[in-house]
Amino acid sequence: MVLTLSSCVNQFNQVYKSDNADFKYESAKEYYVRGKYTKASLLLQQMVTVLKGTDNGQECLFMLAMATYKGKDYETAAQYFRKYYQSYPRGTYAEMASFYVGESLFQSSPESRLDQTPTVTAISAYQEYLDLYPDAVMKELVHKRLFELQDKLVQKELLSAKLYYDMGEYFGNCTSGGNNYEACIVTAQNAIKDYPYSPKREDFACLIMKSKYELARSSVEEKKLERFQDAEDECYGFINEYPDSEFKKLALRYIETCKKYTKSNQ
Repeated sequence: MVLTLSSCVNQFNQVYKSDNADFKYESAKEYYVRGKYTKASLLLQQMVTVLKGTDNGQECLFMLAMATYKGKDYETAAQYFRKYYQSYPRGTYAEMASFYVGESLFQSSPESRLDQTPTVTAISAYQEYLDLYPDAVMKELVHKRLFELQDKLVQKELLSAKLYYDMGEYFGNCTSGGNNYEACIVTAQNAIKDYPYSPKREDFACLIMKSKYELARSSVEEKKLERFQDAEDECYGFINEYPDSEFKKLALRYIETCKKYTKSNQ
């Protein structure tokens, strides 16, 4: 095993140091076919500049992008695919390069609790692909990916809204104005506006209702009446929109509390 490994390393080093461009390029393709993507990438990186402008130029760049992608270096792969499309907008692999820009960014999209900038960038790349190729080969998969990415953005907003609600008055003072309940309301309302057909719409609506109730309950006396009235209206609106919701009983309890206060203070 040691001898075999040593032989393989020596063989690769000979190829890597070779001045024979044809030999090096054919070796790179052989490594790629055998799934040795790191070795293929190292050789192809050397050949991209050498082969630029030749018949093998665009194949080399696209293969480098694919080797990098299959080697799971997705951010670098996206750069190579974008470089290919910019260099060869009408090239043989132009459509697939455009698709793989989005696919690479999709693969590097982080979990919902983290910063979602890569997710937004992936959505933009996929949309650009669909704009460029309305009858795209990968159209069905791209639509599926877009829904997945949008769900991730929605989940990120839901986690943010829940965090504001859970913090409550911790970082704010209800008696002096803005607090986390208000931040929760704004975040949830914006999410409903931005993603009106999301399956999480009810969750956002429930957070708005709960936050308005808690905001009223913890307000200074001169603001309580108006805020309890607003909370009551929100509860009725929630029940009308989600009559079978598991949170209906909670909404009815809130309404009862709101009515007690408003009736005794009018």
